[in-house]
Amino acid sequence: MKKFLFRLGGILLPLGAVMPLFAPEVASFVFTAGALLFCPLQINDAYEGSNLVIRRLRRQQVLGAMLLLVTAGLMLTQHFGIPPFRSSEWKVTLLIATVLEVYTIFRIDSEQKKEDAGS
Repeated sequence: MKKFLFRLGGILLPLGAVMPLFAPEVASFVFTAGALLFCPLQINDAYEGSNLVIRRLRRQQVLGAMLLLVTAGLMLTQHFGIPPFRSSEWKVTLLIATVLEVYTIFRIDSEQKKEDAGS
């Protein structure tokens, strides 16, 4: 069930990120639903190994997940017109979160392959 919710959140996130182009009235809700499904599961996914590089990358991944939650909040403040954020500030946090998430996912995979080959 966790894997299904994680994947569903992973699908809703990019869908909600591009929806402002064609359906801005529901985009923030779709993105927020994706963030609420994806981020808690990613944050709670612990690394139990001793590789310091993977531990650092996991911390960066958690930071990226938290920024996705901040992005969802900023999208909602824009949707409802809540001051002080009424414009497109969410795009900055989304960009930073995306870079962190994409970088860490590939680096963690690479480091785990190195670790498995060395053992």
